[in-house]
Amino acid sequence: MAVLFAGVLYSSDEVFFPVSRELKEIFGNTILESPPLPWDYTDYYVRELENPVHRRFLFFGRDVDASSIIDAKLKTMSLETKFSKGGKRQINIDPGYMTLAKVVLASRKNYSHRIYLGRGVFGEVELFHKAGRFNALSYTYPDYRDQALLEIFSKARALLKRSFMLSAGKP
Repeated sequence: MAVLFAGVLYSSDEVFFPVSRELKEIFGNTILESPPLPWDYTDYYVRELENPVHRRFLFFGRDVDASSIIDAKLKTMSLETKFSKGGKRQINIDPGYMTLAKVVLASRKNYSHRIYLGRGVFGEVELFHKAGRFNALSYTYPDYRDQALLEIFSKARALLKRSFMLSAGKP
């Protein structure tokens, strides 16, 4: 059992909300949406997205096969292009999936710790669940180490676990 999520970086609500609606049309209703979080870990996205950069997470309610992450990445890239202005992205959408055991991100960039999934998409385990909490790996992005983000993923995991228990007929 896995749920698809999108980590969205943006600087304008005027871009976020229409993109959010389109994401829901593509991937279904959300079971959890994070509040906007400041994203100031680097200035990498400022040139494209402008300042201040915010991050939100949307967790979609359908149980998905982990291999659907390939299509999700390609669809989110199309949305980024659709909402680009003057050749610059106005929004960055990082899809991933979460199981009870881990959080996996999709990327178009190869690197030593990423595994090729197909169609130009690579997968990267960002967090793993052990000892009752999510844990980072040596290459985990700084924002995925942040306590506020770990709490969001813990809430989403609790919803996933509850859904899993209900589908198994357990109260």
